[in-house]
Amino acid sequence: MPENVIKVKSLVKKYGDFTAVNDISFNIKKGEVFAFLGPNGAGKTTTVEMMECLKSLTAGSINILGYDIKKDEIEIKRRIGVLPQDFGVSVFLTVYQNIDYFAQMYPKHVNVDSLIKMLGLEDKRDTLFMYLSGGLKQRVGIAISLVNDPEIIFLDEPTTGLDPKARRDVWNAIKDLKARGKTVVLTTHYMEEAQNLADRVCILHNGQIIAEGTSEDLISRYGGDKMLIIRKCSDKAKNELIKTIPEYTIDGDNVLVKLSGGDDMKIISKAASIIDTGKSTCEELYIKKATLEGVFLNLTGDKLTEGGK
Repeated sequence: MPENVIKVKSLVKKYGDFTAVNDISFNIKKGEVFAFLGPNGAGKTTTVEMMECLKSLTAGSINILGYDIKKDEIEIKRRIGVLPQDFGVSVFLTVYQNIDYFAQMYPKHVNVDSLIKMLGLEDKRDTLFMYLSGGLKQRVGIAISLVNDPEIIFLDEPTTGLDPKARRDVWNAIKDLKARGKTVVLTTHYMEEAQNLADRVCILHNGQIIAEGTSEDLISRYGGDKMLIIRKCSDKAKNELIKTIPEYTIDGDNVLVKLSGGDDMKIISKAASIIDTGKSTCEELYIKKATLEGVFLNLTGDKLTEGGK
């Protein structure tokens, strides 16, 4: 089993009477992508900033790579890399110049051109930062977080505001970090991002952990049933389906059927055979799987929303 490189116990952060992080505990293993998933105000960024030595703890403990965050802040900072939500660079410097600027802050650092190659930025090496797309800017940010060759990288909402292609480019960069043996701590409010990238997901809500595990495990435990969706059915098709299929719901021209595992294939086959007769028309038949969005909704009654902190 991989060792735990981050150990957090009974962590609390208060601002006056407001509790932003409320008595949470978790461990993060070496070489995994660990995602904090939750909406605006859940406590994701506050939790990560305490691990990054950017905010003090009200109570509890954090141990990173064997170092206590209250006693060994300098040693921890030498061994981690950080990409905050709003990282600061000069828009008037090139990609190379920006990365090199941060590299010179460390007595030992990774070769800048090797980082540029690793993040697929060779063609933009001498391009001013101001002329980069959103996805390329985030890749520069990831490169900067790697200048000290950290063992753990913290990425706070790295794809917020990006278009789908740019988001996928950043995802590929994160997957490459994992392939290189890095431990990645990610915060996101995109359930697809957490589901696609993370080995384990920690769902936060109102400063507390409400669930933790692999995406598959969380969906299996809390995601609810899969649903067979039969869309835009004629009245004749709906009548035939209702006679044949149990546990259905009518939603306008659509027939919705819960799939609970036992007779799923029989139900799907019956529905398909009714539609295939040609006498009973429906436009589409597909299976809607449970997701982390459903997990969050089932556990909290709320939906994941755009946001940050």
